[in-house]
Amino acid sequence: MWTNEIYLNDIKSILNSESVDYEKLKNKSILVTGATGIIGSMIVNTLLIANKTKDLNCHVIAMVRNKEKADSMYNIQLSENINLEIIKGDIKEPIIIDKDVNYIIHAASETSSKKFISAPLEIIDTTLKGVTNVLNLAKEKNSKTIFLSTMEVYGRPETDEKISEEHATNLMTNEVRNCYPISKRMAENICFSYSKMYNLDVDVLRLTQTFGPGVNYNDGRVFADFARCAIEGRDIILHTKGETKRSYLYLGDAVNAILTVLTNNKTNEIYNVANENTYCSIYEMANLVADKCSEKDIKVKIELEDIEKFGFAKTLHMNLDTKKILSLGWKPTKNLEEMFKNLINTMR
Repeated sequence: MWTNEIYLNDIKSILNSESVDYEKLKNKSILVTGATGIIGSMIVNTLLIANKTKDLNCHVIAMVRNKEKADSMYNIQLSENINLEIIKGDIKEPIIIDKDVNYIIHAASETSSKKFISAPLEIIDTTLKGVTNVLNLAKEKNSKTIFLSTMEVYGRPETDEKISEEHATNLMTNEVRNCYPISKRMAENICFSYSKMYNLDVDVLRLTQTFGPGVNYNDGRVFADFARCAIEGRDIILHTKGETKRSYLYLGDAVNAILTVLTNNKTNEIYNVANENTYCSIYEMANLVADKCSEKDIKVKIELEDIEKFGFAKTLHMNLDTKKILSLGWKPTKNLEEMFKNLINTMR
């Protein structure tokens, strides 16, 4: 992605954002977990380009499980010697770093809906051990920490009411799929418990479904399936009536939000992050892709199946209120049609 024009333009937009105080990152050391994921890798690449264009001289530590994959992803950046260090580590194990770490962005997370059903204990174990190990490092290094959470912590809202950060949840503990949002909710509480006990600066970002350049062609999530249908000229087949409604977030806008909160003076806050203008149903989104984003004539068809085997959440209305993050000067830049066209162009 390092040389992709759309991707580079997105990074340029982030670097031009007035909501990020890059001076606070100057000569600092920043750890990014999950640095081969789409969010983590874009954070790393943004910081590396900022080193060149803004003379930041920040040391970026990219923590990954698969170092060979990371070396391949970052081969050009490594060859240019722009202050990148790749370390191999399992987030479920203690993190040992023998230098200062001023900031931590904890972006490592499991996002496969099928695994929420097939491996719930692994999901819980990874989430809770991961955040604890990150916070133990933050305690040792006195690092400001960003934890990436999820809109799913709100459970299954049933109306189009706005969901603020104070909204309650109706998550049922006897539904196995809820291992993901319940463990994320617990991880948030661990963050603020560490903050209180050890006087740490911690912020939580609850991201809605996020996509953009860098999504793997075979990604199993619904937006990637719609994009593949547009590329291959296949009809979009829905296995539900597509009644679930949520807002979406462009990858570049997500990274901009993360860096905005990271460099903001407020701490120990929770932020919803979404583009409110993208709020729509799955069915409406499928029709937008079929009508606006495919070069061939494709249709949207409904073929109902048991959704549990796909790991899909039950029907919900996740209409996130983003006033809090907007008050920091952050704002989304891409509507849903632009998001899909950029995704499709890079997936090709």
